[in-house]
Amino acid sequence: MIINLFLLLISTTNNLISDCPEIITKQGWGGRPAKNVTSMATPVPYVVIHHSATSPCTTTASCISAMQEIQNYHMDIKGWDDIGYNFVIGGDGRVYEGRGWKVVGAQAPKYNDKSIGICLIGDFTEKLPMRSQLRGAKSLMKCGVEEKFLDETYVLFGHREVRPTECPGDVLFEEIRKWPHKGSPKKL
Repeated sequence: MIINLFLLLISTTNNLISDCPEIITKQGWGGRPAKNVTSMATPVPYVVIHHSATSPCTTTASCISAMQEIQNYHMDIKGWDDIGYNFVIGGDGRVYEGRGWKVVGAQAPKYNDKSIGICLIGDFTEKLPMRSQLRGAKSLMKCGVEEKFLDETYVLFGHREVRPTECPGDVLFEEIRKWPHKGSPKKL
């Protein structure tokens, strides 16, 4: 009993001190195991922002379903080893683990092994994501720096800046242009 209370106190204290949001693990959202995993050295110098270009999700149950659909599409249709993104932010404001901090993604050719890919669920061509999604993405990046997964001088850019695509949608792209660390990718 005393040990459990001590562990709860430590956990609560760490959450108060840390800027890290709660991250729903792949197991927590019912994700399939990856077919193959390639480790990535951290800290990485880049963050790539995406949108799923799908319907939004607003509840944890609908976001879990969306995560499973995205993973199935990436693995079964595109033939990838796993969901492409490192993290996904749902309309419920929660952060969902994709490949995580230390695994190479499949989300931005030539940058996969040196970036964290963050996808916001929804189509942001004509409207902004929910505020909770924007806060979740910013909090996750701050956490990445704090935990040394992201370089302190990381550069943030939209998916469209590294390949021909509409992603992350016009309105979200305009929004991230105002964020700290926004820059342009280097030619690789």
